[in-house]
Parts: sequence; C-alpha cells; structure tokens
Amino acid sequence: MDSVRKAKSRLWSYPKHLANCTPEASAYAKCISQYMGEVKKHQCDAEFQKFKQCVQNSAKKAGTKL
Repeated sequence: MDSVRKAKSRLWSYPKHLANCTPEASAYAKCISQYMGEVKKHQCDAEFQKFKQCVQNSAKKAGTKL
C-alpha cells in the first residue's frame, strides 16, 4: 500500500504546481476559448506545451514526480 500512499501524495501536489503556472494556464485557456465548442487536436499545442513544461518544472523544483 506504499504505492497508493505515494500516488495520493503526488495527486495532492498538483494544485500547487498548477498555481505556480497561472500565466501559462491562462494563455492556454484563452487560446481554447477562442474555438468555443470546435476545438481540434493541436490547435493550441504551443500554449499547451508551455503550460505542460511549466508544471513539469514546478514538480522538478519541488523534488516530486507527476
């Protein structure tokens, strides 16, 4: 059950990592909102990649896995 405890711990760290990436999340949301209901694959890929990289960097700085 140690693996379950570790997974829960990682899950609880997500809000902190997301909060560290507010500008990137906002840019991604703004891009997605332009397509209201007609979002297609890779339309906002650049914004998503920046957001994803920010979250990964936040986790790395905190010494946690995602």
